[in-house]
Amino acid sequence: MTAYHFQQGSVPLLISMPHVGTCIPDDIASQMLPVAQEKADTDWHLCSLYNMAAELGASTIAAEYSRYVIDLNRSSDNANLYPGQDTTGLCPVDTFAKQPLYALDSLPTEAEVQRRITAYWQPYHQQLQQELERLLSLHGSVILWDAHSIASLVPRFFAGKLPDLNFGTADQKSCATGMQNALQACLQDSNHAQAYTHVFNGRFKGGFITRNYGQPHRHIHAVQLEMSQCIYMDEAAPYAYRPDLATRVQPLLRQLLQSCLDWNKTQGSAA
Repeated sequence: MTAYHFQQGSVPLLISMPHVGTCIPDDIASQMLPVAQEKADTDWHLCSLYNMAAELGASTIAAEYSRYVIDLNRSSDNANLYPGQDTTGLCPVDTFAKQPLYALDSLPTEAEVQRRITAYWQPYHQQLQQELERLLSLHGSVILWDAHSIASLVPRFFAGKLPDLNFGTADQKSCATGMQNALQACLQDSNHAQAYTHVFNGRFKGGFITRNYGQPHRHIHAVQLEMSQCIYMDEAAPYAYRPDLATRVQPLLRQLLQSCLDWNKTQGSAA
């Protein structure tokens, strides 16, 4: 089984979905506690939600394996993305609700972590990097859209309910200011946006993928969107997709992606 699903597109847009995977290999699952099989912290149904990607001509890469196996949006050296704040690591040992994923005598060893980096982390990032470079060489500039979702209430990481749409641009370091401005203008002008709350660089500023690959000086412009799951799915198990909700937000997602492409066409390589 491959570590990811990849679809090559034609426009300068790559949509990355590092937390949609649900597979846990048998050898790893056998070391885990039963709670791991619920996979509660998955970014559920994003491939369905972003069903406009192919029509737009975007490239997509989506993880096959669960973030409980390895978190593709963390650095391979496990550096904390939010120093001083509680986070989960490269090979998580507990859920967002602080439920242990392993018995104390079954925690992943350093050798096991390195094995997972080689088997799962490196292939995803190699393909992501390769596609960014291909699109950059073809178009002169490229957009990386890192797609995520999370339960709207996760007390471990933030107080209260999250905004519906949480954009991260590493405090405007991962993309040109003009691209963030284009997204903000889209949110202001779109009739579809009125139903949703949003914030830029709030609790989520963008993870490793956004911060590492977003290189505006090279004309690679990256943004992370962390969506509250309540706007398109049931947040309780079995985490059902809600087409009645999803079809309301999908036109806005399409407009946001198109606004990036429109900005990139006129300003991306000059920013």
